[in-house]
Amino acid sequence: MILETQRLIIRSWLEKDLDDLVEGLNNLNVSRWMAFVPFPYTKEDAERWISYCMNNDQDGNKGGYELAVELKSAHKVIGGVGVSGISKIHGTATGGIWINESFHGHGYGKETFAEKIRFAFEDLGLRKLENGFFTGNEASKRMQEGLGYRIEGIRRKKYRCMADGELKDEVITGLLKEEWIRRL
Repeated sequence: MILETQRLIIRSWLEKDLDDLVEGLNNLNVSRWMAFVPFPYTKEDAERWISYCMNNDQDGNKGGYELAVELKSAHKVIGGVGVSGISKIHGTATGGIWINESFHGHGYGKETFAEKIRFAFEDLGLRKLENGFFTGNEASKRMQEGLGYRIEGIRRKKYRCMADGELKDEVITGLLKEEWIRRL
């Protein structure tokens, strides 16, 4: 699976991505916004994740895609993005994103998320995407709202974050295909 934008290649995880994965997620400023990423994030954590991704069907038949975000100019993985919980019956999916803190502020997250949206609506034929962010993650809120997502509710104390052990409220966002089309 390979998707491409002007600056990024969004593709399946490979063994060669191990060091970039550890570098990106072994940072509390990144992992504290993710429910299922421990801190510290170790080489063993990365090996398990890459093995899981490589050994699971990445064509969506198992309900999703977990993809690496590679910066073309540096041939370096700078993040990850998922389209998960795909329901062909309901035409919906969820999924998240993270970007290595060293690469924040350049629009890579928004570029990745925009391609994820395009892929979900055009290639997968879905009708709605649901995402979210933890209360306090203003960068994620701004990015999602900038791409047309609307806040739909809050799941109070939904997750105990593995990185910092805190209970986190999840703000749920949604984007309908027709809303996305109107923005094009």
